[in-house]
Amino acid sequence: MGMTEYRGKVKNIQDTPFGYTLSVIGGKWKMVIIYLLAENEPVRFNDLKRQIGAITYKILSSQLKELEGDGMVERKEYPQIPPKVEYRLTEKAKTLLPILEGLCEWGAKNQHP
Repeated sequence: MGMTEYRGKVKNIQDTPFGYTLSVIGGKWKMVIIYLLAENEPVRFNDLKRQIGAITYKILSSQLKELEGDGMVERKEYPQIPPKVEYRLTEKAKTLLPILEGLCEWGAKNQHP
């Protein structure tokens, strides 16, 4: 179902597939997290924090929990001391990667006018 099928019918953006997609990947950090997991999975929490840089531990933790809740990220905890936790993309998240690739291609074409 594409955007044209909703033209003139949208009363609330959250009721559309586009709204659902934005709820899953919207915000400042979720697509960055998905991109980094796609490039390097599995990734430990501190490695992810280091790669992103400007994100706080609290925000990274909440974004990962939201992505996990939406079925986009899988969290694996190892029973050891110190605790070891790894994150990876789910199969559902991997279906989003061609779209992210398209965004990268768009950026490459339009970054330097």
